[in-house]
Amino acid sequence: MTDFGWSRAPYPAVLVDETGVVRAVNEAARLVFPDARPGSVLTDLADWLVPAPGEPHAGPVSGVHGDRSFEAHPVGHGDGTATWWLVEDTDARLAREALRVERERTAVLGEVSSALLTSLNPERCMKITAELAATHLADAAWVVAPGGRRDHPVAWCVRGGEAVHERIPLDPVDVAGLAEALQGFPPVPSRWIEPSSAPAWLVPEGFGEVGSIVVTPLPGHGVPAGALVLLRRVEQRAFTEGEESFARLFAARAGVAMSAARMFAQQLSITETLMRELLPPMLRSVDGVEFAGRYRPALDTERVGGDFYDVHQVGDGESLAVLGDVCGKGLAAAVMTGKVRTTLQALLPLAGDHRRMLTLLNGALLSAHDTRFVTLVLASVTRVGSDVRLRVTSGGHLPPLVVRANGEVHEVPTRGTLIGVLPEVDAVTAEVVLAPGETCLLYTDGITEAVGGPVGGEMFGEERLHRVLAACAGMPADAVVEHVHMVASQWIGGGGHDDIALLAITAPRGRHLSAVADLEPGERTA
Repeated sequence: MTDFGWSRAPYPAVLVDETGVVRAVNEAARLVFPDARPGSVLTDLADWLVPAPGEPHAGPVSGVHGDRSFEAHPVGHGDGTATWWLVEDTDARLAREALRVERERTAVLGEVSSALLTSLNPERCMKITAELAATHLADAAWVVAPGGRRDHPVAWCVRGGEAVHERIPLDPVDVAGLAEALQGFPPVPSRWIEPSSAPAWLVPEGFGEVGSIVVTPLPGHGVPAGALVLLRRVEQRAFTEGEESFARLFAARAGVAMSAARMFAQQLSITETLMRELLPPMLRSVDGVEFAGRYRPALDTERVGGDFYDVHQVGDGESLAVLGDVCGKGLAAAVMTGKVRTTLQALLPLAGDHRRMLTLLNGALLSAHDTRFVTLVLASVTRVGSDVRLRVTSGGHLPPLVVRANGEVHEVPTRGTLIGVLPEVDAVTAEVVLAPGETCLLYTDGITEAVGGPVGGEMFGEERLHRVLAACAGMPADAVVEHVHMVASQWIGGGGHDDIALLAITAPRGRHLSAVADLEPGERTA
């Protein structure tokens, strides 16, 4: 073969015969293959330089030699020999590899976001984070959340296993960088740890020898979300700079989700605590008198509203029953309800003087810079022998109804002005005596103004309430409110309605009265 400058060509070139034996090598090829010389075998230079059987000039083929990659193109000659020209594509290969890695990491981050957004439970978020980190970042992963003085909530997972959530006693200062990562601010970079210094709890049982450990903060929404600890076995390569950067991106996604879950859990806990104070109480017999209540907020998606009832023991053998209706619906009305109930509880020492209680409550509402008002009924309840005596005072509320043992229903003759509107309170107190089996029902206008019926659009009304209540003659208190509430709910159907509250005060009949009358003062409940 005539040289024509072949030996000094800028691309590596190797001339081989039909058996694959090297006949000649140019200067550029000697730089790539220092051991290449005539008589060498082509595959000895690079095992990927293998022509197809029976087709010595077929190609091209690609492979890596050292840290460089090439694409080899064979060019056949008429005498059975061929020249393999090597074109370096290292940069293109590295770019393709970087693109592949970036696509994989983007997919992982998408998986992380998708998985973590499916739950606002802090424990589940921690387990998901540990499991995904062990799958895509390391051989094992720990998620450590801020905790108390004695223990911390953690989640850990070994690749291929299931994540475990638990609380363990640990001191963050035992792991370099962990205490700083848990503080959350100021931001700290990832921290490498000498494996020999890791505490025993950090290495899962049966994991083997640890080769590298890195601690990465989990940044949250203005609050520390915790720290991510990644472990690799000694036989695995250490974390590269690119992998460390990717771990920080992973931690940022996980930290935001964990922080949101923790904040949601805290807010839910606060809401539940406050809600318990706003919800109507569970009622039972007090001093031999039956009390029962039912409540239904105006919005089925809410748990509280503007209607309320309470029963307080105010003295030996005497209770104060309260039922009220704050102007408005929903949470805003419920907050006002909480204020009214708290004020009334503070005024319990004056429970014997209904007018005085209403006057003081009226003054408190007028000075509260709130335009909401309330209507309510106070009932002082005392059992005398087999009878139950009531002193009932209305503050602008609907008069209670009494159902006698024979089914007769009549209103309690009490009236009064709205509370929280006028500077003076006008109230009239009425006295009622309930014989065994008779009930006094306190209710809000959510019952009488409920709209529905067979054709819809018809108001439940007071006459219908009287008829329903007449059918409850002789029933226990709980049965009375359950029946009235059920009938009203059927009337409403799927339509809208205001808040509904019912409170029944019943003189028990016969043996039941004796049983509850024998309760000791310490056994009385409301």
